[in-house]
Amino acid sequence: MTLRPRPCPAPTPLLQRPGPALRRWWLRLTLACWAGATGLGLQAQGSAPPQPAAPTAPGTPATPVAPGVPVPSASDNGDATEDVQLTAASPWQNQLHAFAGSLAGDPTLSANWVETVLSQAQHNSRVKRLMTPAPNATTTVRDWQAYQRRLVTPARIDAGALFWRTHQSTLRAVEAQWGVPASVIIGIIGIETFYGQNTGNIRVLDALATLAFDFPATHPRASERARYFRRELEQFLRLCQANGLDPLALRGSFAGAMGIPQFMPSSWLLYGQDYDGNGSSHLIDSPADAIASVANYLSAHGWKSGKPAYFDVDLHEADATSLAILLGPDILPTFEQAALRQFGAQLLPVETHYGGLLALVELKNGTAAPQYVLGTENFYAITRYNQSSYYAMAVLQLGEAVERKMQLQSALPPSPPTAPAAP
Repeated sequence: MTLRPRPCPAPTPLLQRPGPALRRWWLRLTLACWAGATGLGLQAQGSAPPQPAAPTAPGTPATPVAPGVPVPSASDNGDATEDVQLTAASPWQNQLHAFAGSLAGDPTLSANWVETVLSQAQHNSRVKRLMTPAPNATTTVRDWQAYQRRLVTPARIDAGALFWRTHQSTLRAVEAQWGVPASVIIGIIGIETFYGQNTGNIRVLDALATLAFDFPATHPRASERARYFRRELEQFLRLCQANGLDPLALRGSFAGAMGIPQFMPSSWLLYGQDYDGNGSSHLIDSPADAIASVANYLSAHGWKSGKPAYFDVDLHEADATSLAILLGPDILPTFEQAALRQFGAQLLPVETHYGGLLALVELKNGTAAPQYVLGTENFYAITRYNQSSYYAMAVLQLGEAVERKMQLQSALPPSPPTAPAAP
């Protein structure tokens, strides 16, 4: 579920393999988009747009109040051709050897197999560069409208409608089982990997080994992130051994996220589903497994069936002091409606039946006025998948746009109105 978009222009069709020049052009374009779209986060405010950093979800428990920003999706990959095999005597290789030794006493892992696999890991210098903070970097201007334009595109909507029609029976059954709407699952998969068309081309073993034992020292949380990637490397080995996967063949994002939903290894192990019944959870090429795994992840992180994800809000009566108080908890649902009204925030009359806690979510628009919505527990659940409110809002709007297109094409009945939810 991790670092885990994560998504600029539509990818090259699967049957057209781009040459080196096109890959270099694609990388430059992707990274340019990534600076203002999806990326991998550490510990920024949840309302911040994605920035390049290290993954926190799906894969690790989320911090309850101050979420960061997204795991890099497959669209954020570097050129996978820059693998560099270090000498056996290098400190990096020595650390890998010691790491293999530390796992030797684990009865659930084959010591010889672990040693053999890790001895074939290659240091990827581009992965390290992509994780390295830019020197003298300034805060990126947050612009929700620009972010939205990059992700909620006609091409992504059209492809989403095709994916929905193709897997409609699975989406319907998964929604009935986990309570997560098909539109939300479509939104996540669409932003993460363009519905499985761009799942990444960096060898996962190399990405995780590089970041586990050569994480950029200039990063403000280098030690913490290196420990995180060491845990993910261990979980990757367990995942491959348990499911009969070839650790030398799996490819994904430069942070090690894999498959149609871009799960980190720990998330795959914890939340991966074998929905097609072939005996193992296979998120690389099984849309059914991916759809069910996304729903399972959101359900495990607090998704409430039948509840909306956000509401529009009227802030005309909120002064600057009240606004600061409402934004204080960031995107963690904290306020009942009575408290919101006390500080000048009003739900539209048709939505006042909602009895759950709410968070005021701010979406900045560069130098223009920001936009605001009230996020529910379900909005917060999406930010546990990828820790940015910009990401969550894009997921919801993409899914809504695809659903509208499906209804216009008469592939779906109109959505029923949301039933009043109990507190």
